[in-house]
Amino acid sequence: MIRIRNLAVPFTETASLEDLAAKRLRLPPQQIAGVVIVRKAVDARRYHGAPINFVYMLDVKLDKKLEKKVLQKLRRDRNVEGISSEAPKAVPLPNLPLEKRPVVVGFGPAGMFAALTLARHGCEPIVLERGHDVDTRHEDIQKFWRGGALNVQSNVQFGEGGAGTFSDGKLTTRINDVHMKDVIEAFVAAGAPEEIRYLHKPHIGTDILRTVVRNIRKEIIRLGGTVRFGAQVTDVELGAEGLEAVIINDGERLETDVAFFGIGHSARDTYHMLLERGVAMEAKPFAMGVRIEHPQEFIDRAQYGEDAGNPRLPVADYALTYKDPATGRGAYSFCMCPGGFVVAAASEKDRVVTNGMSNYKRDSGIANSALLVQVAPADFGQEVLSGMHLQQKLESLAFDLGGRNYFAPVQTVGDFLKGTSGSQDFLTKPTYAPGVTPADLHRCLPDFITKTLAGALPYFDRKISGFADAGAVMTGVETRSSAPCRIRRDRATFVAEATPGLYPMGEGAGYAGGIMSAAVDGMKAALAFLAENVHTNKM
Repeated sequence: MIRIRNLAVPFTETASLEDLAAKRLRLPPQQIAGVVIVRKAVDARRYHGAPINFVYMLDVKLDKKLEKKVLQKLRRDRNVEGISSEAPKAVPLPNLPLEKRPVVVGFGPAGMFAALTLARHGCEPIVLERGHDVDTRHEDIQKFWRGGALNVQSNVQFGEGGAGTFSDGKLTTRINDVHMKDVIEAFVAAGAPEEIRYLHKPHIGTDILRTVVRNIRKEIIRLGGTVRFGAQVTDVELGAEGLEAVIINDGERLETDVAFFGIGHSARDTYHMLLERGVAMEAKPFAMGVRIEHPQEFIDRAQYGEDAGNPRLPVADYALTYKDPATGRGAYSFCMCPGGFVVAAASEKDRVVTNGMSNYKRDSGIANSALLVQVAPADFGQEVLSGMHLQQKLESLAFDLGGRNYFAPVQTVGDFLKGTSGSQDFLTKPTYAPGVTPADLHRCLPDFITKTLAGALPYFDRKISGFADAGAVMTGVETRSSAPCRIRRDRATFVAEATPGLYPMGEGAGYAGGIMSAAVDGMKAALAFLAENVHTNKM
């Protein structure tokens, strides 16, 4: 197999990949036995008037003798190399039935992939999810967005699939882990589009994710696992040797000596419970801010120029960063949702929280992103849960400012920068439902956030002309970008510090920052448990 890297192709090119690979390798097209896309990205940088390119990494199959000749001919070409066509074989773990079934707490990405890994190795995990199944959850969320009551156990944060299910479904991550491929393959097997295998910025979208998480649940059950909804772990029993049982819904006692906690970053009552039981935790930095919206066509034009709107190009996104020269504090765009919506993401009564979401086609016509400012323990106090309490305070202020009916406070960029409020001359209609109330966001955000945003917006406008348009809509507040605390664990075994049997994992435990990293963390926690128990013959 020959791998071609950095193959730049004008996005308007209509030739087949086989023809393009043949040209690159200086061969007749009929000598190409097959081409597989390993990676595909968009390069919209227009150096010296160059066109927008798709940049490919391709694996090309040739006859063995021909492959040797091509590699010899192109031996000085750094972007052409020979690779093995056989995937490395992982060391298999046997099926390992347990005397006591392991428990997985939370059915977001971390819990889902911990449970799937355990089930694949015969451990018959019991999954306990406080929220509802994805279909009931979807109905609960739609009712809330239409102005109905908030269900505190079934919402954008809680329920099958976790918070990531009602988001853009982005699978981009900064980690580089061998298990990422395993997660992608599980998603594809469960119904995700095959293109996520190779796109540089893959995403699934909320509409398809609902099917994917449902199918992964069915696979866990098929393999002997159990998935229970409406089952919140409200307490744990810890003995001299570690975990002895979990308590469900303040009553049912489930005996177990191992539990994987993938609780998500919004399980505030669970944080309190674990801290009271003496589980080692610490405050950590996170970020908070607002959501900003623009017409998607504006972002497309900014990134693609005259080619904006061409159906061959994906809707455009952006990534922006800023560092305040006086304070050194950073601000940045986060969870950018092309063609999406700003959504109500509250999980507690009388609090307003925003998030971003999009469907697979990203065709709402509106682009939104979080604009976040770094928050450090020095900003909120050194108590373990002080950051969480700051989040709750800002969410309560936003609830009051919005009218105490789960409407979100909104402000135009023009008003925000001038220190005024009330303008409804919006560049695009706010997408947040149940609704919005024009207000002064300075009243629900601390000064260090508003001052940093006031410096960041003009800077971002220099990067994307018109980004800080006076009519651009900002919606508050975005507080749940990541966990405000971390559950301490051993790096090698994934076991919670001084609490044998407890495996904190994923975003809620402070070890991940999105769907992919959380899923990988859950998988690795399960594999660490399996490897340890094989080694010590505890099975």
